[in-house]
Amino acid sequence: MKNYLRLLAYIKPYKKRLAAAVVCIIMAAGANLYLPWIIKDMIDDVLMSKDMLMLNLIAAGILVVMFTRGVFYYGQSYLVSYVGQRVIIDVRSMLFRKFQKMPLSYYDRQQTGTVMSYITNDVSAMQSAIVDNLIELVTESSILIGSLAMMIYLDWKLSLLTLMTIPLVGFAMKIFGRKLKRSSTVIQERAAEITSLLQESISAIRVVKSFVRETYEIKRFEEQNWRNFQAAMKNVKLSSLLTPTVEFLAAIAVTFIVWFGGYEVVNEVITAGELVAFLTYAVNLANPVKRLSRVYAAIQRAMAAADRVFAVMDLEEKITDVPGAKPLPPIKGQVEFKDITFSYKEGQPALQHISLKAEPGQMIALVGPSGSGKSTIANLIPRFYDVDSGTISIDGHDIRQVTADSLREQIGLVPQETMLFSTTVMENIRYGRLDATDEEVVEAARAANAEEFIKDLPEGYDTKLGERGLNLSGGQRQRLAIARAILKNPRVLILDEATSALDTESEKIVQDALDKLMVGRTSFVIAHRLSTIFNADQIFVVENGHLREHGTHEELLAAGGLYSNLYNIQFRQNEAM
Repeated sequence: MKNYLRLLAYIKPYKKRLAAAVVCIIMAAGANLYLPWIIKDMIDDVLMSKDMLMLNLIAAGILVVMFTRGVFYYGQSYLVSYVGQRVIIDVRSMLFRKFQKMPLSYYDRQQTGTVMSYITNDVSAMQSAIVDNLIELVTESSILIGSLAMMIYLDWKLSLLTLMTIPLVGFAMKIFGRKLKRSSTVIQERAAEITSLLQESISAIRVVKSFVRETYEIKRFEEQNWRNFQAAMKNVKLSSLLTPTVEFLAAIAVTFIVWFGGYEVVNEVITAGELVAFLTYAVNLANPVKRLSRVYAAIQRAMAAADRVFAVMDLEEKITDVPGAKPLPPIKGQVEFKDITFSYKEGQPALQHISLKAEPGQMIALVGPSGSGKSTIANLIPRFYDVDSGTISIDGHDIRQVTADSLREQIGLVPQETMLFSTTVMENIRYGRLDATDEEVVEAARAANAEEFIKDLPEGYDTKLGERGLNLSGGQRQRLAIARAILKNPRVLILDEATSALDTESEKIVQDALDKLMVGRTSFVIAHRLSTIFNADQIFVVENGHLREHGTHEELLAAGGLYSNLYNIQFRQNEAM
């Protein structure tokens, strides 16, 4: 209930439209409630007295009532749907904003498909609670209350007999409701698992085909799909059982009405018309109860989704600006690590007692075996993660004391896996600085050695790239990433194995572009190929989360330590090739 009230709080900006919708709902319900009264008058005043004038008036009245009902029904449907759709848009947008603010540590633990499922499956499930069920909830509640009031007005003793079954209905709905919510939570989890599996399988389609694993993937999907079916059918059994249970309890009430009401007509306590009207109102009372049981089941399904969504909304963002954080002023590019210790998981340090210093404009190389902590060091500079202990400063400013946005605006990143968006080449480069002119974008592409291949594309800079830019070669994608970084013009640059996945020819072109990019900037280069960092001002050798040695290329070779071993292994391999 807490999260349902929380969901309804999103309606507040649209309260005027919702108020108008409620008026329409009440008026439409009122029109429905007037029909049994017309039938009562027809039986008691027309059929008994054979008054044709009254018959004509009643017939005209029915037309007026039905037309009025139709007008108000349109109003309620449109207005509630408008409010519901806007609320869902707001929830989806807020959830997306939440995901944008979550730290990388959250995505380290989550599958992409699960994150997608929150915004698609769960928010869509919530939509029914807002749109369809809200209309039915208010409509049927209005009819129920109105019918009950008319029944009491017609015969309060008969009404008391009818109301005896309501506690039983409430008890049944409470029992079923708890089970339905648990079942619905499982359904949403299964849907998230299917989305994750689908996303994973499609993203890895080249690997799937290269290992001839299509049949294996189909089997995996079908097994997951079957688990989803089983969860759905358990929910269907519960919701299907709820409606006939409520209907049977309502039938008990109708039985009381027919017997006791008939007794009162025979004894002239009430008229035949009043009994028919009472029965009609009783049916009107039973139908909302039956429909509300379905609405209740649907709301339980929707609230299972809402619980998942709000659980994400309530997560701590962790990487947040401290109170009083100030924007980082324009920097020269001095970066210093002082006794840094960092863990991805508590009790399992990924880095221990790291201290290093880069002066403005220096090229700093980070080398070491795979998994040694090189990328982790680089990820701490833009504060993608917070350290356990120690201090990272830029130009003497502790990066935890400045706003994260102002810090990252002055840091550029060229990763090994270039992320391009499904838009034009121009817009992909402009992502580095959104207010850049077309001329500035072209200049950045030229500096990144990208203009030549861009001109050969079907529509040049206006060519729309496919998902992740997979219609380009690795070298072409990397040059667009470099152009993006050039356009951003950062003072601190991070190159995370930017050429390790390229062939020799592409590497030469990209390395030339990187050399231009690094001029005048403090650059942290994570190197796989040691040949790319011979001219680094300082080389830091990382092993098992510790800095083992540092110096220039010549100094480290002369020392005969880990760097020298890595160099000898790599260049022996090159000679063998």
